[in-house]
Amino acid sequence: MKEIALHIQDIAENSVRAGAGLLVIEIREETRADLVTVVIEDDGHGMDDDTVRKALNPFFTTKTVRRIGMGLSMFKQAALQADGRFDVDSAPGRGTRVEASFRLTHMDRQPLGNMAATIVALLMSNPDMDILYRHVRDEDVFVFDTRVIRQTLEDVPISEPGVLQFVRELISARQNLDE
Repeated sequence: MKEIALHIQDIAENSVRAGAGLLVIEIREETRADLVTVVIEDDGHGMDDDTVRKALNPFFTTKTVRRIGMGLSMFKQAALQADGRFDVDSAPGRGTRVEASFRLTHMDRQPLGNMAATIVALLMSNPDMDILYRHVRDEDVFVFDTRVIRQTLEDVPISEPGVLQFVRELISARQNLDE
């Protein structure tokens, strides 16, 4: 994967398979500290310590359609290549938290990529899951929360094309301000 957003989407799909009802995605860019941190947290089934260790092996997967599970191991490699760190915290019945940090100006840090497309793709394929997306750049904070959107929409499904277009434009406009 060539973009952090694609890693996020892959990890988020793992959350869906783990039965998550809420997915939290947070990106924190601290320019003075030369650091970008990505946190993906869910309220899914979670994993025991042995499964977490196995999940970091690219040749382990619980998927039946593919015999390799590259997602976590590739995300870890991308973080470490950019002078960062990587951690997975999970427990059965508690969900999973994945955190990766990257040196912001490191020449091997992958670009963030298209977060609007990532969020919209997740909503299209999982319209019942709630997503809280928070992007912090120094003191500037952007928050997108499907729970708030759903309250505003009342009976209109979040998967309606017009709603998804609104979400795409909202997040894209924000991301374009950051670049």
